[in-house]
Order: sequence, then structure tokens, then C-alpha cells
Amino acid sequence: MSPSRREKATAAAAAGRKAVLPGSPLTDYDVHLFNEGSHYRLYEKLGAHPIERDGVAGTGFVVWAPNAESVSVIGDFNGWNVGAHVLHRRGETGLWEGFIPGVGRGANYKYHVVSRLEGYRENKADPYGFWHEKPPRTASVVWDLDYTWNDAPWLAERAARQAMDRPMSIYEMHLGSWIRDPAAPERLLSYGEIAPRLAAYVRELGFTHVELLPVMEHPYYPSWGYQLTGYFAPTARYGTPQDFMRFVDVLHQHGIGVILDWVPSHFATDAHGLGYFDGTHLYEHADRRQGFHPDWQSYIFNYGRNEVRSFLLSSALFWLDRYHADGLRVDAVASMLYLDYARQNGDWVPNAYGGKENIAAIEFMRQLNQAAYRDFPGVHMIAEESTSWSMVTQPPYVGGLGFGLKWDMGWMNDTLRYMGLDPVHRRYHHNTLTFRMLYAYAENFILPLSHDEVVHGKAALLAKMPGDDWQKFASLRLLFGYQFSKPGKKLLFMGGEFGQWREWLHDESLDWHLLEHAPHRGLQRWVADLNRLLREQPALHEVDFHPHGFEWMDCSDHDNSVLAFVRRPRTGGGEVLVVLNFTPVPRTGYRVGVPRRGTWREVLNSDAHDYGGSGLGNLGGVEAVDRSWHGQPCSLELTLPPLAVIFLRNE
Repeated sequence: MSPSRREKATAAAAAGRKAVLPGSPLTDYDVHLFNEGSHYRLYEKLGAHPIERDGVAGTGFVVWAPNAESVSVIGDFNGWNVGAHVLHRRGETGLWEGFIPGVGRGANYKYHVVSRLEGYRENKADPYGFWHEKPPRTASVVWDLDYTWNDAPWLAERAARQAMDRPMSIYEMHLGSWIRDPAAPERLLSYGEIAPRLAAYVRELGFTHVELLPVMEHPYYPSWGYQLTGYFAPTARYGTPQDFMRFVDVLHQHGIGVILDWVPSHFATDAHGLGYFDGTHLYEHADRRQGFHPDWQSYIFNYGRNEVRSFLLSSALFWLDRYHADGLRVDAVASMLYLDYARQNGDWVPNAYGGKENIAAIEFMRQLNQAAYRDFPGVHMIAEESTSWSMVTQPPYVGGLGFGLKWDMGWMNDTLRYMGLDPVHRRYHHNTLTFRMLYAYAENFILPLSHDEVVHGKAALLAKMPGDDWQKFASLRLLFGYQFSKPGKKLLFMGGEFGQWREWLHDESLDWHLLEHAPHRGLQRWVADLNRLLREQPALHEVDFHPHGFEWMDCSDHDNSVLAFVRRPRTGGGEVLVVLNFTPVPRTGYRVGVPRRGTWREVLNSDAHDYGGSGLGNLGGVEAVDRSWHGQPCSLELTLPPLAVIFLRNE
């Protein structure tokens, strides 16, 4: 019996509701690698890609939802009709795919996921989307990543520029609150507006790198970007993907590296995000003792699931590949390493051996770092790890995690605690300063004065310093001099360089008007000169990770709260003597042992008038005499300015 007209119309409508199979570049081998947890370029295969099929322009879609009953693409091109374009299931791979003719760049879309679990259906943003609508809107946007880069000279020199024996001084910043339009302070400046200003400013102050708090798409602005929904998309708050590429390009053309904060430790619980993606706990652990973070109220990735590892590995390499990032600072590594992190007894699940170590996360980090250094030689993989976990910056083949650098959180906490003391009490806490050298070479450390230390009632760096205003500025110059003099790379959060008085606020500009006042300009000039000295003196940067580069001259003068040490270059002379006076008492005739004769020229003094100091110093330099002191064959008789650091170079 022939079908009726109504049956023919119904069949035609059903056929129209199917998205055409794309003839996608997603091969069976891609699927194998994805399911194996070793696909590093999924952004080339999954998500939405404008393509041409049989001469027809459109967009191919591929999404992972193994427990879905059906998945359809909804968008402004089909009236958000859940029945208009249903994707095809690709066998038992868990992947759904299809091609929609006529859909191109700029189309808004989501996946409408109907789960096998009765009653669950949700509209989800694309986990692999290259761009998303500007929050609070939540749709993904079909986009391409076409861009003509102009940073070939930077990339060619990057491995040499970022070698461990080169100077590294990082300016950490939040894009939305660095600077705003004074005429419309509520408006966020775009990537294009910020880039030339930032490049000029950072270059003028001498920082080698910029580190951005997460720029990946995030729904809640006050999270500062640390609770993500878009692991392959720069936030639309500041512009398009190409705008962000141009931002990186401009910095590279000015000789400035770009490090991105990247967050594989947890993710946002918003309904359009990764959580409960296909009606099951797909990206996160099902057990809340493993899959939900009690402090941050966010989901935790299931690092033991192969497809989740492929997702995260691809995200990390995506930013190094398509956006030419020079490194990734991996957030909250400690929360990934420990199963009991932020949990009470009974609220966590031990590993297979009864321990608290997250074995799957450890293996993921090793795989991540091996892939990053293999595919992008010369980049930096940086761990924000706050515990004493060993061998974070050692290679996996000797049992390490494989990071290149690690934040020294212990140095940061100890130093800020010490600097917050009234100088009269510092003599009783001298070991707080000296303790760091007992472990300084256990890892390849960055010394951070980061955003976390100037929020939530902790006070701005300048406000942490004791005493009157003059002492506060002198102490902050002393703090920065201490940071730049010690072994390790350097990091400073925006606003600290000119002495912001108030805590950082993510929804306001820095207080740039403070630079109208001499003390703030002097502090800013001091930071610029510290960066210059760091670059010019090999002794201050060539040997940051080996004892050869540092020797105490005197670490025991707690009565006067004075430290003295020498920094050495890799070979030859050119040692730099650093002497720090942590009290407001000037000291004359202060003798310090040194390893060799000759003139020790005073190359930097934080008490100079140019920086707002009292002008006390050593008249350009001091001649060493053959008088043994501090176990050294020679010595200098110095004037130590109050609350100050002096740098003297052996000529």
C-alpha cells in the first residue's frame, strides 16, 4: 500500500529535522585517542566548525554526550526549535555529530540534550566552543580562529628568552580592573584598547612577562575567572577571539611574554556548563566527596576518566597553540593532589592504597606537562602549589610532576608576616627571613606577591607595612628589593608597583591618580630600576636554582635585623652584594665580609631621593680591605640607610 500524503509529509519533516552527517574530519583514530585519554587536539575535531560540504557552506557539530537519548542543535538560525536539527549518534562512541547547511560564523547555538534518565533535558553551551555570548547570556557562538600573526621573531627567540638562566619578572593582572575609562568607569575596556597601553607600561617598567588572571569564559565576574564554563574561549567581555589574539600579538611584538592562568582543578556549576552534562556526572565525579568542592562550591573534574583527560589536555595545549601563550600557570594544584583537601574526616574517599593522594590527578599532571614541553619547547608550566609536595618541578621520569616552575607560597606568607611586624619586634623573628634558604633549591621557585594577598581584608601591600607613611613606603621598597635580590623568578600583582593604598577591587580601576604624588611615583621608579638591575646583572638571574648563585655573608644579626648575602653569576666575577636593614635605624660603620678585594660599587639604593628616601648611602661605592670578616677574606665598612636595601657590585 502506498503511503498517504500525510505520511509523506511527516516523513519529509522528520528527515528535515535531522542534521546531515558532516563527512567530518573526526576519524576512528581520533575517537580511539579520545576514548584512550591521549587526544591533545580535540579542538580541531569537536565543537562547531564552519566547513563546506559538497559545495554547500555550513557548520559541522560534534559533541560528547554518551548517556543522551538525543542531542539537537538549537539556535537563532532555527528559532531555538529543539526538533529542527537533531544530531546523529556515532555508534557507541558517545559522540553526536551533524552538519547544518547555511549556518556560519556568528550564529548563536546550544545543544539540547535529552538524557536516557527520564525527565532530564537541558540546553548546554558547547564545551569546545571557541566563543560564547557575553555574560550574562550563555549561548555559544559559531566562530573561526583565522588570524595572521606577526610575532614570528618572538616565537623564534622564545626558548632562549625564557630559559631558566634568563631574567623573569612577571606583572600579574586582571584585565577588567587594570584600567577603565574615567568617563565611563562601569565600562570594561576591550582587548584592543588595553593591549597598546599595557605593552607600553609593562615595557617601561621592565617586566618581562604579563600573567593574566583567567581570561577563559566564566559566568560569574566576581570569580575573577576561576570558575569556568568555556575552556576553549576567551571571555567575550573584552572582545572576540581575534581581538585576544591581537592582544597577545601586540605584547609579543613589544618583547613581552604572556602567561595565562588555567584552571583544571574545578569548574562552575551553572546549568549551561559542563556539570551533569548528559543527565549524568560526565565531567565530574558522581560522589560529592570526590566531585564537589566544599569551599568553592564548584565541581571537581574526574581525572580518572579518559575522555575528561583528553578534554583538559586539549584545552591546555589549545591556548599554547592557537593563542601563542608562553606559559600556563596551573591554579590550585594542591586541591588536585590531595583527596582530603578542604575536607573533614569521613568526607573524602581514600585511593586504592588507602592514602589521600589523588593518583589519577598526579598522572594527569605528568601527562599534561610532558605534552606541553614536547609540543611547545620553551614555554613555562607553572604550578600554584601551596604544600610541601615534593618534586613538583622535577621530570616525571624521576617521579616528579613535571612542572617547570612553582610559586613559593611559603616565602610569600613568611615574608609578609615578617614585614607586617613593628620593626622593634623583628629581631625576635629573624629566622622567618632566613628559613627560606633551607629549601630554596628544592624546587624551581617563583617568588610571588600575588592578587590573593591584597583582597578579602588582607589589605594592600602598602597598607600592610607598619609605621607612618614614610616608613610604609620605605618598607615596601625594602620588600620589593628583598624579593628581587633572592634566588627565584619574580611576580608582582598590579597596583603594588606604585603603592595602591586600598585592596584590589575587581570591578574598579586601579587608583592611577596616586601617581600624581611623589611617594607613589618614587615607588614606581624603584620597581622599574629593580627590573633594570635584574636584567643587567647576571648575578641576579643566571643561577636562581642552584646553591652556586647564593652565599650568606651574614644571616645571624638578629639584634640589628640586618641580612647580607652575595649573588653570583654562572661564571667569572661580577658578584652582587645585597645588604638589607629591616629597621628604621640608620647604621654607619657597619662591617660586612666579602669574598674579594676591589671596589664594590653601589648600583642601587632604595633610600635614594629619587625613590622618596632620605638620601643616605655609600657615595657610589666602597673599597674592600684585607680584613677578614664573616668568614670572608675581605670586608667593607658600609652605611646602611633606614628600612632600606643596597646593592653593590664588585668591579
